[in-house]
Amino acid sequence: MPRLKVIDKKFNRSKEVVFTDTEFTIGKAQGNHLVLDRFNVSRNHCKIVRGSGGFTLQDCNSTNGTFTEAGRVSGTVPLREGSQIFIGDFLLVFSCDGVPQAETAAPAHKPPAVKPRRRPAPRPERKEPEHVTPVELKKKIHATLLDDLDLRHIDISDHSHEELRKKAHEVTKTIVARLAPEIPRWLGHEDLVKEVVDEAVGLGPLEDLLADRTIDEVMVNNWDTVYIERNGKIERTTKRFTDNKQLLAVIRRILAPIGRRVDESSPMVDARLSDGSRVNAIIPPLSLTGPTLTIRKFAYEPFVAEDLINFGTMNGRMCDFLRLSVKNRQNMLISGGTGSGKTTFLNVVSSFIHPDERIVTIEDSAELKLPQEHVISLESKPPNIEGHGAIPIRKLVINSLRMRPNRIIVGECRGGEALDMLQAMNTGHDGSLTTLHANSPRDALARLETMVLMAGLELPARAIRDQVASAINLIVHTARLPDGKRKVMAITELTGMEGDVITLQDVYVFKQTGIGPDGEILGHHEGTGGVPKFVHGLKQRGIEVDMQLFG
Repeated sequence: MPRLKVIDKKFNRSKEVVFTDTEFTIGKAQGNHLVLDRFNVSRNHCKIVRGSGGFTLQDCNSTNGTFTEAGRVSGTVPLREGSQIFIGDFLLVFSCDGVPQAETAAPAHKPPAVKPRRRPAPRPERKEPEHVTPVELKKKIHATLLDDLDLRHIDISDHSHEELRKKAHEVTKTIVARLAPEIPRWLGHEDLVKEVVDEAVGLGPLEDLLADRTIDEVMVNNWDTVYIERNGKIERTTKRFTDNKQLLAVIRRILAPIGRRVDESSPMVDARLSDGSRVNAIIPPLSLTGPTLTIRKFAYEPFVAEDLINFGTMNGRMCDFLRLSVKNRQNMLISGGTGSGKTTFLNVVSSFIHPDERIVTIEDSAELKLPQEHVISLESKPPNIEGHGAIPIRKLVINSLRMRPNRIIVGECRGGEALDMLQAMNTGHDGSLTTLHANSPRDALARLETMVLMAGLELPARAIRDQVASAINLIVHTARLPDGKRKVMAITELTGMEGDVITLQDVYVFKQTGIGPDGEILGHHEGTGGVPKFVHGLKQRGIEVDMQLFG
């Protein structure tokens, strides 16, 4: 009777399954004979087929593959007594007592005697380690690496990252060669070395994801659940950490170079990678699922205006108008939802500032990469372990006014710093730029008014709106559409006040014309015909402006 011993290495339990059907299917879907409900098992993973020659194993185009002692299954593999099948965290041992042998017909006459040839003694078969898993191997190799390389006591500051990685790679390669008898044949040695080195001196399973330029965001929900965003679509990956302890170690490795920390007393933190990618981490007790890590990747080479035109984020006329606006020191507010491309757009618009001007940037986590040389970057400081010493953006905005800036760029307004930003715009620091979260240009004004009130001053609504109307010249509203593409939805001018209401005039808008067969949003940018007030002022001063920009 054919049977499988199913060993779940993750939870250290086993069971035996007997089957009689001609085909025995294995997978995550409920319709299979053997259901293995785990993320690294495909819905229809593989099957065992009974034929005239015995039992064979077939992979059903699974995502993570089916493995035996000989390696990854491709096509049909015969099964024998004691054959081991590796599927994700599971080990399946096949056995079948009394399998009928192939019958042969009796010969018609006695064949002549043949002297048997002497056969060479069979080579001893390499014994596979019992129930070995990649996780157990990596833990063992990693522990040996720590002892051989002494990573716990090495002064990392004396070595560059490349030197440390090269040294760890050499030591790990030696360890893997030493432990070769314990490593299954289906587990590649080079892959094992790379994974161990990534965990020891890098960011573990995240290394490959961060190196992939097609990935925009990496989201780690738990040690065994990693998602990515690619082309505006979220998908789950097969990457996983060894456990939450390893994930927490990676988070702390990210925070160490910038002097930030995460622990039970401070369980959430914002940070950045060396390339400017934005990092957010939150751990228990605030995160009930375990340590959670989100990385918004920064482009290897910052986007320029031509890139946004090619992407369809804006058109050439809009780009020329924004260049004209920045050159003539118009105060600009960039609004949009989360992930709509506000920071990227701010970086592009900031590149229009003349290189002779002194620029001060103020951010929570430094992300802006401006091409100009005369740039001073300021970054807010979180509180220390006693809860003291925090320096918020508002204090940096106030301090920047004493630094003789030509332009002030605030990465994002979230609170009372909005009031100081408006006052700076109204007192000679024209051409300043900032961003905020909002769903429309009108909503951006409401949010700005709310943030001014967060400064703690009892200002009447009319006074706040007067400040906003006189300080902000243009609102650029961005959005991420359902197809994942980012667009400038409107460039809007603040034209003044009518009673207690700030009046707005759209200069450019995005008009949707339909939805393509693949869900792509169809549409185009167009000018409304409205000409901003500052353009009329330029013409009166004799400065030529191409009025076809507003056609």
